[in-house]
Amino acid sequence: MFNAQSAAGSGRSPVGLARHRAALGAVAMAGIALAAVTGCSSGGSKPVASSSTVATVPATPAATTPTVPATPVTTTPATPPSPPPTQPPAAPPTLGQPAGDFAHGSSGFGLVKPAKIFNGGDPTGLVTNVVWSSWGGAQATATGTSDYVGPNQSVAQGTEQNATVVAFNLGTCDGKLMYQAVEWYFPQHGQKFSASQYEDVCTGSYVPNP
Repeated sequence: MFNAQSAAGSGRSPVGLARHRAALGAVAMAGIALAAVTGCSSGGSKPVASSSTVATVPATPAATTPTVPATPVTTTPATPPSPPPTQPPAAPPTLGQPAGDFAHGSSGFGLVKPAKIFNGGDPTGLVTNVVWSSWGGAQATATGTSDYVGPNQSVAQGTEQNATVVAFNLGTCDGKLMYQAVEWYFPQHGQKFSASQYEDVCTGSYVPNP
C-alpha cells in the first residue's frame, strides 16, 4: 500500500517515488535478462559457428579404372602356295643303240658319254680313252685314241693316234633320245668332220654303205 507518510518522510513526492520504483524495476528486469544470458553462456553449450564460415570438405577423388595393357594380336602368317610339282629331269641322250651291224660285239652304243666306242669290226672301228668335252647339245665332241691308216696302207700298217669324235643328229629313235650318228677323224692329218660319212647308230649301218 502506498504510505504517504513514508513518502513524505523521505522528502519525495508520490510522483517522484513512483518514477524511482519504475527505474528500480527496469534495472531489476535488465539484471534478470543479463543473468539469463549469462546462465545460457555458462551452461556448457557449444558456440554456434558463424554462418559466414563454411567448412570445406575435400572432394573424394573419382575412382580410376586401371589401364589394362592391350593384348597383342597374334597373326598367323599366310601359308605360301605350294609350288607346282616339278617334272623329273629328262634323261640325257645316249650314243645310239646296239642295232644292225652294231648289234653284236660292239661297245659304247646305248650309253651316255661312253669311254670306249667299238663297232665290232677291225681296229679302225675302235676308239679308246674317250673324254667328252660336251654332251646334250646338238653335237657332242670328245677326244680319244684310234687306229690311223694312211693312204696306200693296210689296216695292219695302222698306228694308234689321237682322234676327234663327234656325235650328232640328236633326235628320237625308237622312242628314245639319242645321238643317231657318230664319226671320228684325225685333224693332224688334215681330216675334217663330214656329216656325209658316219655310222648311223640308230639303224646300225654305215653311211655311205661301203
